[in-house]
Amino acid sequence: MSPVEYRELARAESPRGEIVLRERRDENAPTVLELRVNGVFVMDTRETTSERALARAALEQAPSAGTVLVGGLGLGFTLQEVLADPRVESCTVVELEQALVDWMRDGTVAHGPQCLADDRVEVLVGDVAMALAEAGEAAYDLVLLDVDNGPGYLVHDANEALYAEPFLTAAHRATAGLLVIWSAAEAPQLAATLERIFGNVAVTSLPVRLGERSEHYWLYSSHQ
Repeated sequence: MSPVEYRELARAESPRGEIVLRERRDENAPTVLELRVNGVFVMDTRETTSERALARAALEQAPSAGTVLVGGLGLGFTLQEVLADPRVESCTVVELEQALVDWMRDGTVAHGPQCLADDRVEVLVGDVAMALAEAGEAAYDLVLLDVDNGPGYLVHDANEALYAEPFLTAAHRATAGLLVIWSAAEAPQLAATLERIFGNVAVTSLPVRLGERSEHYWLYSSHQ
């Protein structure tokens, strides 16, 4: 078996730590782009099922999708799925890390420039909690949150607040239709909090293949 090789494409420091974008090469497989934060794997371009499913699950359930907020730009796969829906008139993407936005814009992430060039896209660099707190009531038909690995596998400890009642209450106020949250693992406490705030929650298990092993990711959906 040939060894896997890594090549660093970009590195940045932020108040939250180190962000690294690198290529993962294996002669028996296509080259993969991988994002890591403080040494923790966040996502790559090999397995994008859950990012795309986050958007599709919401769009399929949403009677209206004119205005959308995506929390977390990542490598842009959730955003791509949102923009593929002709009903979407505007999509606000809130990303905490300026470096990640820059890498998408300048082509370090090859598909990034085309993705962000869509006239419907507005990118806000900042905290999604602040963006939702400042949004008007029922400002968005859809709110899609993929800002961490879920409450059980936090990249940043401060992100624990994104799964707690005060933040989810703000998301409830800003959501006119549907809120969907992605998690790397089952999160019963998150489900209970959403049930308490929205009065409903649907839990979807997504089978994924990570290398040689099978795993499940999870989507938590609540509607108005």
